Order: sequence, then structure tokens, then C-alpha cells
Amino acid sequence: MTVRFGAITIDWFGLASVRLEGQTGAVIYIDPGPTEYGILEDQTPRDGDLILVSHDHHYDPDAIRRVAHENAFVVVHESVDAEMIDGPVDQPEQLPYEVERVRADESFVLGPLDLFTTPAYNDPAGPHTDADGNPYHAEGAGCGFGVTIDGVTAFWPGDTDALPVHEELAVDLFLPPIGGTYTMDRHDAADLAAAMVPDLVLPLHYDTFEEIAADADAFVVDVARRGIPVVLEG
Repeated sequence: MTVRFGAITIDWFGLASVRLEGQTGAVIYIDPGPTEYGILEDQTPRDGDLILVSHDHHYDPDAIRRVAHENAFVVVHESVDAEMIDGPVDQPEQLPYEVERVRADESFVLGPLDLFTTPAYNDPAGPHTDADGNPYHAEGAGCGFGVTIDGVTAFWPGDTDALPVHEELAVDLFLPPIGGTYTMDRHDAADLAAAMVPDLVLPLHYDTFEEIAADADAFVVDVARRGIPVVLEG
């Protein structure tokens, strides 16, 4: 199912993989892949103008090649290193596209698109840590992305806890992870949506595998009761 919101359409393929298309034709993919979960494995649209990769767990060169056209621009967080990932061989800079590395907390313009990044991490003192007490996503190892396309600002916070910086953002479309374990859960995401007050909430990063199973219907009810429009894709 494709969700239409203002001048853009949104398609979710699983995990954090999203396609945004503006009315004027610009196509953006956020975290396409990894294909090991079946994400985009049957699709080779190669229509992406801009590909955004938030951190190493979502970096998949094959998935990028499936969605990017030959003149695509690929934006990758500075921490992504293919040598530290099981499977991928090519570093981002080895891909046949123009590649830009970014830090968290940047803003920049790419043609008609305004972009910004935000920090994305798990609090070491919080619940999203491994058996040794290490956060699944350390500070500095990823980012969130905001992009304005045809007047609509969409925001994917990345694999992260809900952070105070998120509450200060003015966004139209909020794409929060709700699966818990490695990110904020549906309760955290609903609280954050209430603080941000976007025009629409569309949850991501749940039910792709067992560890991120979530009650999406309960999330919808929770957010809707707070007076915020919310929709499920899929």
C-alpha cells in the first residue's frame, strides 16, 4: 500500500527501508535493505535520485544498486565501514555513484531538497543494551535524516532512543521506529510524537524479525488518542 501525504507518496518495504516520491518527480530512498530480510529483493526500480544510509546495520551495497539510478547521489553516515559488516564488500566510496559522508547534526541543500541529520544512539544507561551492558547503537555510530521534498519535511530518526533533540524538530511526517529492543518502542515513539506534534505519523522498523515485533495497531490507537494523525503502511 502506498500512503499519500500532501505532495508526496510513501512506500515502506520493511525494517527502515522507505521510498519517498515528490509531486515534481524526485525519488528518495532511506536505508534500502538489507536484502537478507527480503527487503527489495524482488525490486529493481533504479529510480532513486537520493539514497540515505543512516548507519552500518542498514548499509547494503546490493540494495543501493537495486534502487539508485546511474546519476544518483548517496549520502552515508561517516561511521559506516564495510570492513566491519558481515556480507558487504564495497565501501560506499567504491559504489558507482557520487557519495557524500555526513556527521550527525548537519544541514545542507541538494538541488531542490533540504536535508538535515540528527544524532541517533542508545543511552548506555537505558534498556537498549546487550548482555554486556553495551548500547546496541553507540553515540556517533549513526544518524537520523530529515528531508524536505515539495514542501513536506519527513523525518526518520534512525535506530535510536527517543532523544531530547527530537522534541525540538518541526516536521510534517514523522517516521519513528517502534520495534523496541534496538530502538525506541511504541510507547516511547507515541510519547515523542505527542511532543513533536507532526501532521502525520507513519511507524517503521517493526515486525521484520522477532526481536522487533510490535503491536502496531495499539500504537495507532495510542497516537490517535493524543489527537495526532497516524497511519500504517502495509
